[in-house]
Amino acid sequence: MTADGMVMAMNQKTSVSVYWRLAVSTIFILLATTNSTFAGKPRPVGTVTISAKQISFVVSGQRGGGVLNFKGKNYRFRIGGLGFGGIGIAKQSARGEVYDLKKASDFFGAYGAARIGWAVGDVSSGQMWLKNQHGVVLHLWTDRKGLMLSMGADVIDISPR
Repeated sequence: MTADGMVMAMNQKTSVSVYWRLAVSTIFILLATTNSTFAGKPRPVGTVTISAKQISFVVSGQRGGGVLNFKGKNYRFRIGGLGFGGIGIAKQSARGEVYDLKKASDFFGAYGAARIGWAVGDVSSGQMWLKNQHGVVLHLWTDRKGLMLSMGADVIDISPR
């Protein structure tokens, strides 16, 4: 094998290795962000709606806001985040359930998120699981408009508006 052939083979192995690590990391984050109580079909304690814009080219970023409904009150918030995995640009809306929230102030903070989804024009599908430092878990169903393929992990900051 020539030196050029060896370099190409090493580059292919490195690319496969990077994708393998990305896939394993994403699966680990998906498992780590789910709560062990989900096996017993927990009841959500609140709901959330979110509107955001997301841009990805391996590294991703998103910005937007939403509303938490908890104990009959609405709490407006803003979100911002960075992550890895995916390519494209899309406007995203999400709705979901909130678990393990004891007081409204515990909702705010940094969330680890695992995501998978896609969008082509107005047709899309996706879900996200998020968990913050207070143990609050969000399960979101996402609708995207744009052109995007998304599989990866993010850190998302949710702060009061």
